Amino acid sequence: MAPESASTSDKVPVLLLKTKSTPTDAYEDIFSTPRSGFDHFEPIFVPVLQHKFEDEGMQQFEKLLRSRRISRNLDSSYGGLIFTSQRAVEAFAKLVDEGKGDADWPHLQDVPIYSVGPATTRALKAIPQTPPLQIFGEHTGNGDALAQFMLDHYGEWYKDRSTKPPLLFLVGEQRRDIIPKTLMDDALPDSRRISVTEIVTYGTGVIESFSSDFADVLRKTSDRPSRWVVVFSPTGCDSMLKGLGMLDSSTGKVNTETAETVPETRISTIGPTTRNYLMRTFDYKPDVCAEKPSPEGVWQGIVDFGNSKPA
Repeated sequence: MAPESASTSDKVPVLLLKTKSTPTDAYEDIFSTPRSGFDHFEPIFVPVLQHKFEDEGMQQFEKLLRSRRISRNLDSSYGGLIFTSQRAVEAFAKLVDEGKGDADWPHLQDVPIYSVGPATTRALKAIPQTPPLQIFGEHTGNGDALAQFMLDHYGEWYKDRSTKPPLLFLVGEQRRDIIPKTLMDDALPDSRRISVTEIVTYGTGVIESFSSDFADVLRKTSDRPSRWVVVFSPTGCDSMLKGLGMLDSSTGKVNTETAETVPETRISTIGPTTRNYLMRTFDYKPDVCAEKPSPEGVWQGIVDFGNSKPA
């Protein structure tokens, strides 16, 4: 007989300081699904950043799709697409949904679509297509590795052409330039160099209501024995620590005498950048820093921390 799931009141809230991704969010999946005998987490999203679609970029991208300028044809403008952000995938999904009813829409069945890792790939695969989109790069995990992979894979895809068709890269206002720099490196022979065009499809800003939203979630979970806060970037760390009552107003640092919160609240970071920011700015070392910046890495870090505590 299968074990019964824990009731909501028995579960440990995991406050994810991020916007919930659509159409699926891997953090919600991993913390809400029984896994390796664990069935006691309750994921709760508290957005820190707000994302908005950029009209100019969206219109430019839609025009390319509708005019079929992204294809394997010799006269096409682009021979493939690059996604390194779930927000960019959401922009793409919005256009795909709006174009339903057009045969073969979005006309990308014969080109490679490159995705930086599992989460972005899952989001792309969730966009219904017949036949499905041809997605590559899931195993890479970061922009540098994806760029190296594309040099070989895209080169093979268009091996019959001495000059490779350009790639279209859907990006946000803030992004790293490692992929364009690697693919367009002047040191590469002409036969391997790949031109990249970036279209900004979304922008990012801080949500003004974060402090009050976070305080509201803390109140609603105050009756639980313990809870976790997962931090994904330095943005919002100050408000998070203030909300938890951990900051000394006179020094701006975490007061070790008041850092023990009730209920017990533990903090995990997505990786070393945010951990180092907390240590450098607030003299605070989080309880967990994920070894891998992924849903699985965060989940494993939290589980391992729980297993290491004395009974």
